[in-house]
Amino acid sequence: MAKLVECIPNFSEGRDQAVIDGLVKVAQSVPGCTLFDAQSDASHNRCVFTLVGSPESVEEVAFLLCKKASETIDMTKHEGAHPRMGATDVIPFVPTVNMTVEECVEMSKRVAQRIWDELKIPSFLYEDSATSPDRVNLASCRKGQFEGMPEKLLKPEWAPDYGERKIHPTAGITAIGARMPLVAFNVNLDTPDVEIANKIAKMIRGSSGGFKYCKAIGVMLEDRNIAQVSMNMVNYEGTQLYRVFEMIRAEADRWGVRIIGSEVVGLTPAKALVDAAEYYLKIENFDYHKQVMENHLVGL
Repeated sequence: MAKLVECIPNFSEGRDQAVIDGLVKVAQSVPGCTLFDAQSDASHNRCVFTLVGSPESVEEVAFLLCKKASETIDMTKHEGAHPRMGATDVIPFVPTVNMTVEECVEMSKRVAQRIWDELKIPSFLYEDSATSPDRVNLASCRKGQFEGMPEKLLKPEWAPDYGERKIHPTAGITAIGARMPLVAFNVNLDTPDVEIANKIAKMIRGSSGGFKYCKAIGVMLEDRNIAQVSMNMVNYEGTQLYRVFEMIRAEADRWGVRIIGSEVVGLTPAKALVDAAEYYLKIENFDYHKQVMENHLVGL
């Protein structure tokens, strides 16, 4: 069976549709790689693509997208709610079919080297590709963001894994790595007070003593005038979506606010949503592998 890898590049543009359309066109330009999804958000000023294809085609598209982003996104003019450090902010490779994490790690290194050689954009390796423990967490790599990165790169422990100790003047720096699937999950609150979202995020994220596999920040959605708890669920079976949702509900009630909606950014494994349905519907003795019809149709 052929090998398939998923790539979910994030770009620091969610408002200029012409720029986003240009990136979409590039994403669809290489045979063997399929653009499954492209989502953009004006408040975050960010777009997220989901690509699946052969390792060779995905590598090529990842590089071409980074090149296009460097030509059309100017980080010196970028503003948005989501933390960011580069025009192409992050390029994760996820093993999908007949691929190992180790193979994705090698992909990340090849792409990072090419991006430096041809585009002169430096990069950090993160997650399973990380070269040191302090680079595993994407938030640690991104800390300081685009504006603070020139000073950060001069610190002895923060030399880029590829490239010189200076950012690209308009494209910044990129995080590239291999990782297992995650769910980008956001919960919206009926308040414009982003400090409440920040307090809730601190309660639930693993680094602050909350859920082990939850990364969370509070952000403001300016276009809707509401606060959001924005999360990456890095192991949706170790920490299920419904658990963090219920904790957010409880903490929001403490501050006198309500949850008004949630969203999944990009694609998600079906089991992450089925687990939530099983919990809220109180389904007894449910077997995901045997009772979900689509599981029996794969390969027919």
